[in-house]
Amino acid sequence: MEQRNIALRLSYTGTAYHGWQVQKNASSVAETLEKALSSVVEHPVKVTGAGRTDAGVHAQVYVANFRTTSGIPIDRLPLAVNTRLPDDISVYKATVVPDSFNAIGSCLKKEYTYRIYNSRIRDPFYVNRVWFYPKPLDEHIMAKAAKQFVGTHDFAAVRSVGTETRTTVRTVHYFDVERRGEIIDCRVCADGFLYNMVRAMVGTCIYAAEGKLDPADIPEILSSRNRTLAGPTAPPDGLYMTNLWYDEDVL
Repeated sequence: MEQRNIALRLSYTGTAYHGWQVQKNASSVAETLEKALSSVVEHPVKVTGAGRTDAGVHAQVYVANFRTTSGIPIDRLPLAVNTRLPDDISVYKATVVPDSFNAIGSCLKKEYTYRIYNSRIRDPFYVNRVWFYPKPLDEHIMAKAAKQFVGTHDFAAVRSVGTETRTTVRTVHYFDVERRGEIIDCRVCADGFLYNMVRAMVGTCIYAAEGKLDPADIPEILSSRNRTLAGPTAPPDGLYMTNLWYDEDVL
């Protein structure tokens, strides 16, 4: 059987994992998926993911690809692998893609949603799924702050020191803040994200809502490239990867 390049659409809750990336001494989503796939196709498997999600971060939509010489029918693959996966990871779809397809390299843009539970009383059903924030937040001020991030900018002021990148310039296509009851959703789409960029942008919007900075200050904060001028890095629990765009039909 000749080798096939297969893209998987999956989702996971990241609470039990130290992120997507395979690590030496910690459980990761990629390693868990590789073990399950290897068991199905009966040879070692290496998966390439759409991006590094950090420890505790979730993905409602995620794409990974791997290569296999197994002849397992493509429509049977999700069911077969799901029987070997824990309940917090689920594969929805498998697609044979061109040999050139790469889950991270072929990705045109990504969307993350950061979810805040803004209520005086915590909700036990949202534990590890939201940022529980008991102080009142004005979502309109947060939305004004969010708009300042839209466009092509140097985002060094809202990144944590982590993986080195060639450039800290990115294009944010939209950053919308919307409240539904006690839930505030911060939805941001860009051509790519720096390490902790979304969580630092959300922290900066919170600072604006608390009056610690003005939304109009944000362009100056970005041009300073100084991380200490922006808001704090929001915790990982509220962050979800929610959409990915490709030329190929992998979703």
